[in-house]
Amino acid sequence: MAIRAVLFDLDDTLLWDERCVEEAFAATCKYAQDKTGVNAEQLEAFVRHAARELYASYETYPFTQNIGINPFEALWGRFAEGEHPEFRLLEQLAPMYRQSAWTQGLQAAGQPNDALGAELAERFMSERRSRSYVYDETYEVLRQLIAQYPLLLLTNGSPDLQQEKLNGERELLSYFDHIVISGDHPQGKPDPELFKHTMSLLGIEPHEGIMIGDKLTTDILGAQNVGMHHAWLNRKGVELSGNIHPEYTIASLREIEQIIDEINSKES
Repeated sequence: MAIRAVLFDLDDTLLWDERCVEEAFAATCKYAQDKTGVNAEQLEAFVRHAARELYASYETYPFTQNIGINPFEALWGRFAEGEHPEFRLLEQLAPMYRQSAWTQGLQAAGQPNDALGAELAERFMSERRSRSYVYDETYEVLRQLIAQYPLLLLTNGSPDLQQEKLNGERELLSYFDHIVISGDHPQGKPDPELFKHTMSLLGIEPHEGIMIGDKLTTDILGAQNVGMHHAWLNRKGVELSGNIHPEYTIASLREIEQIIDEINSKES
């Protein structure tokens, strides 16, 4: 049968999350540079390293891996919602984690200053929250597709953090029949049960849907696990390596309709 529904990832597929994070880091580190003379680029590298190391050391790390919450989201997320008990641990750990990452970054950059570390942690949260970007073609493509197909958003992450991102681009909400956030479920992408849940919401069989996303290990592998059509969004032209081989690779969301037409022509 032909494609009957289209599933989308959120971060760095529709929303330009990477740009938001990069700009928030740049603004926060420039503030620190103006205040102390520390090299902004070096500070960012040190903070990113400290954040990754600290994040992996916490007892919540396996849970965040399962649900799909990365270290830089935890630098601004509050984790006040979600039924998993691990969210309450994250909520308690997050303030200490943020301050420690920035304080350790300053220390590594030769500017030990606990008070400034705490200030930068708060500043980064504010800088990240002040930004929201979608890709140029996002709304154009969604408007084209919604005229023909039900659309479902399938995103890994914390319920309150992902909802906050969506609230920053409220127009996105109007395009989707369903929004599924992994933090509301036992596992995140690529778990087959999460994809089966989305199919039950849409009332489709695996071969009647297509998943569009930028991450091979979550979006593409998850679709492969249930036999769903899929297209890897590779905007940067990253060379494919490893054992995950996408059915289709696209450089822009504008290529989706052509791929759906190709799938439908094969099925007819």
